[in-house]
Amino acid sequence: MAEVTIEKLHKSYGTVEVLRDINLTVSDGSFVVLVGPSGCGKSTLLRSVAGLEPISSGHITIGGRDVSALAPAQRDIAMVFQSYALYPHMNVENNMAFGLKFAGTPKDEIARRVGEATRILQLEPLLKRRPKELSGGQRQRVAIGRAIVRQPKVFLFDEPLSNLDAALRINTRVEIAKLHKLLKATIIYVTHDQVEAMTLADKIVVMNQGRVEQVGKPLELYYRPANLFVARFIGSPAMNTLTAELSRDGRSVSVGGVGLPVTVGAAAAPGAVTLGFRPEHCSIGKAGVPAKVDIVERLGETGYVHCRAADGTMILVEVKGDPELEQGADVRVAPAAGHLHLFDGTGARIPEA
Repeated sequence: MAEVTIEKLHKSYGTVEVLRDINLTVSDGSFVVLVGPSGCGKSTLLRSVAGLEPISSGHITIGGRDVSALAPAQRDIAMVFQSYALYPHMNVENNMAFGLKFAGTPKDEIARRVGEATRILQLEPLLKRRPKELSGGQRQRVAIGRAIVRQPKVFLFDEPLSNLDAALRINTRVEIAKLHKLLKATIIYVTHDQVEAMTLADKIVVMNQGRVEQVGKPLELYYRPANLFVARFIGSPAMNTLTAELSRDGRSVSVGGVGLPVTVGAAAAPGAVTLGFRPEHCSIGKAGVPAKVDIVERLGETGYVHCRAADGTMILVEVKGDPELEQGADVRVAPAAGHLHLFDGTGARIPEA
């Protein structure tokens, strides 16, 4: 496997800049997930690493070798796409072996590699079946197997689970996680699914409008988002955000006429700020921000109360059991001390003292 380094990468289509000054290091053997809203540039970045998209400027190195101007076949990578892209007239065994045959790999080596990948992915009973005889999850496993037999330095996954139903997504996600641990592979993985990113990644790269907003471990991004965009994007459900006023001494914020204690650095400017807290870090009680119940979402043991603050902002509160709350009821939402996030007028995180 190999380390991937991206330096000062720019990508433009004419006058439209889709990737802007991307700097990123993917350590050898790590699992890095690119996330962001549609059109943020995550798939374009992956395709640039693969060589499927020529870059406008910058450098991409794989295993210390500059591959910026090399064709995809010369980069020693393997890519798994959203569509399975299997040959319909070939059985599973031949689909996995085709690339090696085309490259002139000896027959005994092909048999060894296909046999190993088959064992890892538990595809033995399916080897003689054609793609039309397989389920979606099985087809994706074959596509992954085809990538494994190439023994590349880097695996690239472009939303590989998007075409699967919910149950199959969970099963295949677990298989990919196990595969990474087994192969100790360097993987760059693109998804729009928050759960995939949080459960699979060693590090998550959050992208927005062609830029990298933050890079970090999943829980680091969850508990310490660098800015308002990351705070609202990472987490499902999303973080609650309310307009607030930071006091002159930096010891409290006022929201909805209620003061909440905070601890921020001395450099924080008093005035308008954005207060953030997650649904599991607040509760409904006798004190807190005034709001009205919009709807109660009962999901079993855990549910969510959707509340509307006086300014119309929605607040989501995680609750246990079956709360006896009716639509339109007046409530108070109390954010938990120690779990408050503050952001300034530019959206940057205000650091704690």
